[in-house]
Parts: sequence; structure tokens; C-alpha cells
Amino acid sequence: MTKPKILLIGGSLNQTTMMHKIASALPDCDCVFTPYYATGIIGELARLNLLHFSILGGRHKRATLRYLNEHNLPLDHAGQNGPYDLVITGSDLIVPANVRQTRLLLVQEGMLERPNFLFPFVRWLGAPRFLANTSATGLSHAYDLLCAASEGYRQHFLKLGIPNHKIVVTGMPNFDHFEGYRRNNFKHHHYVLILTSSIRETLGFDDRHRFLQQAQLIARDREVVFKLHPNEDPHRAIREIRQYFKHAPVLLSGNAHEMIANCDILIAQTSSAIFTALALGKQVYSCLDEAKLRELLPLQNGGTSHLRIAEAARVLLATSLADLKARRGRSQPLIGDRNPATS
Repeated sequence: MTKPKILLIGGSLNQTTMMHKIASALPDCDCVFTPYYATGIIGELARLNLLHFSILGGRHKRATLRYLNEHNLPLDHAGQNGPYDLVITGSDLIVPANVRQTRLLLVQEGMLERPNFLFPFVRWLGAPRFLANTSATGLSHAYDLLCAASEGYRQHFLKLGIPNHKIVVTGMPNFDHFEGYRRNNFKHHHYVLILTSSIRETLGFDDRHRFLQQAQLIARDREVVFKLHPNEDPHRAIREIRQYFKHAPVLLSGNAHEMIANCDILIAQTSSAIFTALALGKQVYSCLDEAKLRELLPLQNGGTSHLRIAEAARVLLATSLADLKARRGRSQPLIGDRNPATS
């Protein structure tokens, strides 16, 4: 019997490692991987290296390719060897043309950003979703199931108009077993960790100098370590940091969850890693509403989210493509569907 063919689309290293975990739970399928990609005009811009600051190129693409190579994972760049029986992706801000006619499983990959000033144009007028960044997650409606991180996020997606039958709460790989991050080899302990964000790179306003001044007041004479967001311009960020913190280590890579597990205080702007700090009982300073974040906190299931997502994938594979296409946009659940989060 021929194995089902599945294409898993990476992106950031977080997205790529999530896809690897999901594939590990699908040994009965032929799973291959690709960095995040686009078709059409956006794809051409990426090929011209004009989108190196995004997950379509630059450091993100290099990190994904390096990870796939180090783990000997099969690569099919941009899904050129399709068609596939199922595509799994961590972002629907761009849905490539060559995956729109197959089964599509969308997996939430992190904290969703607050809507920017372009969000209404995206939601109501059909402007490109990437203009609103991750706040527009789910608005393509091109997928058959959306795997949400928590019940709180399910409610969020419902408010965006996503049909209930298309959402399943599975938890989110990399964010489903925070306690496990306490076991690590990160050398710093009992310090202040400062996480920056890529607000400026996503067309938002970021008063970085005010943020750094406030961080100074909070940190005082404690040891400070910076971890930069992978999307932001590191040269600019380091130059700004050095105006306020002359000697603090500035890290461009590394596991932020493990860094948080070892810190006493987290100072951040908007970062998915804030969830880690809250769950581990750290003192958190951010520009986000802590009560709201606790409502959205990803499901903690001992690191089994990838198994639940794999079960959702099997539900889709067991449903004919014709039936799925007929149901897209309708308030009709899959025949015989069961919630992978509770199975």
C-alpha cells in the first residue's frame, strides 16, 4: 500500500522544529520538508533576495536548511515534487498556489501579534494577510483544520469568524511542556533576561529607546542578558542596546525557553516566550495584558501536542478531498470527526 505523501512547510526555526516533531508522529506517511515559500509576485521577490528579513529568506531560510540537513530530513523545495495528499504549515499568511487544491492543516506556531493599523484592511477588504502579520493567522480560510494552542485561542479564532468545526485544540509543539525547559545547559542563572521584538520589521511602532530605559530601571545592578528576535536587524539592535547596557551579552541565537527557565526576571515587548515565563512563575514585565495572556496560555500536555496534531492529520487523510473542498466555508464538521485533543 502506498504511503500518503505529506509536505511540511517550515519557516522560522521554531516552525521548522514543530514540523519535525509532527512528522515524527507520522511514521506511516512519506513526510518531506520545505522552507517557507511563496508563489507569484511574492515568490519572485523572495528569489531576488528582497525579502531576506522575513521567513521567506535570509537567516530563517538558512537556519531551516541547516536544521533539515543536520537531521537528514528529506527536502522538496517549494513542494516541486507534488502533488501531496496533505500539506501541514505553521502560517497561512501566504498560501502558495501549488497547495491550494489539496488537504491543508494549519498549526498555530506561537503567540499571535496584536492587530496593527492595517488589520481592518486585511480582514474586511482582502488586503494581503502578511501586512497584518500573525494577527491575520487563520484569515485565509484555505485550510481544512486549524490546530489551536489552547481553548483561549479557540475563542480568539471564533471571534475572527473562523467556523468552530475548523478549529481543534491540540496544544502547540515547543510550548506544551514548559517544565521540561528547566533541564538545560545554559550557563547564566538568576539574571534579568531581555527579549526584543521585530515590531519595526512588521510595520509597527517601537519606541526602542524608551523600552531600554525602562529595562535599565527594572534591572538596576542585576546581571542582564539580551536575546534578539530573529527577525530584527541585529546591527541596529546592538547599536541601540550599547547606549544603555555597555557590557551585557547580546545573543542572536539559542533556546529562549531555556534562557527563561534560568532567569529571575523577564523583560519583553511582544514574544511567544512570555508564555514560558508566566507558566514557570517568573516575574514578567511586558507591554501585554497578563490576565489576557493567562487566558491564552498554551495547553500543557507533557509535550504531546505533535501526537494530537498527527491525529488531526489522519482525520484529513481519511476524508476524501472532494468532501473537504465541499465543506470549506460551510458550518459542517467532518463526517465521523473526533477531537484529537480529547482522544
